[in-house]
Amino acid sequence: MCRKLFVTTACAAALLTLSSCSDGNPAAAPETKQTNSPAAANSSGSSRAQSTAPADRSRMVAEAVSAIHETQNALLAIDRNQREQALEALARATGKLEILLAREPALALAPVDMSVLTRDVIGDQRALEALRERAEEALEEGRLQQARRLISDLASETVLSVSHLPLATYPDAIKTAAAQLDRGETDAAKATLQTALNTLVVEETIIPLPLSRAQAALNEAKRLAEKANRTDAENRRLTSLLGSARQEIRLGQSLGYGTEDDMRQLLAEVDQIEAKTGGQKHGRGFFDRIERLLDKPRQSSQPPKKDA
Repeated sequence: MCRKLFVTTACAAALLTLSSCSDGNPAAAPETKQTNSPAAANSSGSSRAQSTAPADRSRMVAEAVSAIHETQNALLAIDRNQREQALEALARATGKLEILLAREPALALAPVDMSVLTRDVIGDQRALEALRERAEEALEEGRLQQARRLISDLASETVLSVSHLPLATYPDAIKTAAAQLDRGETDAAKATLQTALNTLVVEETIIPLPLSRAQAALNEAKRLAEKANRTDAENRRLTSLLGSARQEIRLGQSLGYGTEDDMRQLLAEVDQIEAKTGGQKHGRGFFDRIERLLDKPRQSSQPPKKDA
């Protein structure tokens, strides 16, 4: 099957760095891969003190990561029948967690790792619509797996995944495992530690690239729309930018980033802006409504929130 669609994927992973704890706007993030995006710090599931200094946040992350490493060291020692080394590793992990909680008693989730995955569809609109129709037909006929395969690559987004250490449960699990080891319950201690490592909370932020690109085009168009006495070249540039925004919104519509009604409203608003800025017309406030309208599909594209 010739699909005329090409999917690009970029992936990067890194230890959560200092800059990932600063405030930021996920919607404004560029579409290329990153490992220190500020969007990761805006996960609503964690409770962080806004007044914490950057250096303190860096130490907090280091303590949390160190606690995980010591847990892994303990598991390795248990596998080698090195009970004393395992207990020492758990003692170090407990110490790291106690330091962390002493600094931030109200902290519920401590960030320990971040990964960034970008997938983009490159192809013409008609091929994309045709593939979507085939998938919908397959669903209607009950051929779920065929539909799943057809749409598996239909995404144009950057996904920022931040892993957090749940401080409400992790420290107690470490203490429980240490007590089990002390009683000679090696298998139980190992199971407790493995379960603790599996309870890391992963929070994702999805940035739909068509909406992000549309926003970028509209931002530049807004500056030109507010300018009096635009040159012919600037008028052409303004028209081109609005056309680009319209094209990206249509792509987002085809990929399902928002409801049909959401996207119709966005496209209608682009038409309104084009009418208001035709020729040498200029002014402020033309883009206020479309900026609000863009928020809805961006929010609806987010995965369900996970409880810690």
